Amino acid sequence: MARGDLRRFRQDPLGSLEDLSRRRSTGVFPLPWGGWCVGDSDLALVVLRAPEFNGGLSTFYGDLLPSRAAQIAVGHAVRNIIRARLPEYRENLVDAVAELPATERWPEAGVALVYRCTADLVLHPAAPPALRRLLARSVGGGLLIRSPLMRERLRVEMLRPTLFAALVAYIGQRRAQGIGSGEPRDLLDAVLGACPEEATDRVVAELYVLLFRSIVGNVGYAVAWTVLLAGLHSAPGAPWPWPTDWIVREAARHRPFVSMVGRPVPHPVAFGGVAFRTGAILSVSPYLLHHDERHWSRPQTFDPERWGRADTPGPYLPFSAGRSAAPVRPSPRP
Repeated sequence: MARGDLRRFRQDPLGSLEDLSRRRSTGVFPLPWGGWCVGDSDLALVVLRAPEFNGGLSTFYGDLLPSRAAQIAVGHAVRNIIRARLPEYRENLVDAVAELPATERWPEAGVALVYRCTADLVLHPAAPPALRRLLARSVGGGLLIRSPLMRERLRVEMLRPTLFAALVAYIGQRRAQGIGSGEPRDLLDAVLGACPEEATDRVVAELYVLLFRSIVGNVGYAVAWTVLLAGLHSAPGAPWPWPTDWIVREAARHRPFVSMVGRPVPHPVAFGGVAFRTGAILSVSPYLLHHDERHWSRPQTFDPERWGRADTPGPYLPFSAGRSAAPVRPSPRP
């Protein structure tokens, strides 16, 4: 590992990934802070389907949940409530877009837009108004998007303890009242219902904020990249010349908002000519998968048309990891 790699990675993570992958001598390469990343796309697809990668704990949750089963239970509960509320999100989106000002900062505007559409899904209107205001402040206050300015990062650190104190108090109240057996009212209900009973109120709050950031922040980034890339690659003032589905898919391919997905290996295993000890972190990079010239034509080019051509696109992993990572079929133009 060369000196300065960590600094360069912080400044340009995607460019650093490409550089580290080019310099590798095996199918995997070391990361500046420790752990390994798969650099070969074919090997990455093997790893994604391997039980050594899928069977262990996900680093996404850190040490907040005690088992893979608990992680899956929380993930499924959150996925189910989001699916059930998609019609509501679509309805809210129309009004939220209409309310956007003529000029706005991006990606902040994308994140704020997604929050306005999902505010009641994230936290039910019956929640304490002060807590809902704190959550709304966190969206524009830097909790979801890391600011390059130190003074703004300091504001986030001042907001964080207040937000968590209010969340922990409210979680205690909800637990005392009982969650009930009906459908969850919001994201917090889904997390509470799926968490192990022994999870403390603080752990539930940490999980809730982690998932809140992942839903609103990551989807907001996806919206921001979609709008930005489509606007940059089409005629000013003219309607976009591609179906929305093609634009969204290509934006998520060109700039996936999850650059790496890691797992600790559950037992000694070898991949790409490197032997890994139990607990070693092995990662797969959606960005590298999406920019492999062996599988994608002109991968550095933003080209929504590729999703309507007859040739099958390459390996596609825009959101996370799992056994389903595979080439996807193009969709016809409506």
